Amino acid sequence: MGRWASVIFLAVRSDLQIIDFTPARADAFLRLNLEWLEKYFCVESIDRLVLSNPQAEVVDQGGYILFAVVNGEAVGTVALKHFGGGIFELTKMAVTAPQQGAGVGRALLFAAIDRFKAVTGKMLYLETHSSLTTAIGLYERAGFVRRMPPGLSEYARGDTYMIYQPDTKFLKNK
Repeated sequence: MGRWASVIFLAVRSDLQIIDFTPARADAFLRLNLEWLEKYFCVESIDRLVLSNPQAEVVDQGGYILFAVVNGEAVGTVALKHFGGGIFELTKMAVTAPQQGAGVGRALLFAAIDRFKAVTGKMLYLETHSSLTTAIGLYERAGFVRRMPPGLSEYARGDTYMIYQPDTKFLKNK
């Protein structure tokens, strides 16, 4: 995490660490994502592809997977999937139910944004569903704005397209 984000999240959660993906954590990536996907939606073919082989589908393509860890246990995750040319999708963000509302998602989001900036990414976008209002609010406060999608979504549930534009009016009240 960048210096700015670290200060914020250490004050809120001194027990929370953000760490990078290792192959040993592939099962946690799958578990955390299936927990929320099966609760709210269905697991789509694109989900199965990425979740079944995060090393090949994300990391080996120049992307990143981060985990939020509390007391040695992965309680949240997020991926930055790289599409070349500095274009990244913020995807597969999941926080286990007992940790929701405790700053884990926020820490993951800002750590992912910090990583995007550190690798001098050019565009960061995400797709989500309009029913996930708490997540959308978090994204907006972090500097994401709603836009028309450039094409059809890979996700049947993807009815909301957002891009990271930190100079917008939404980047306040973090």
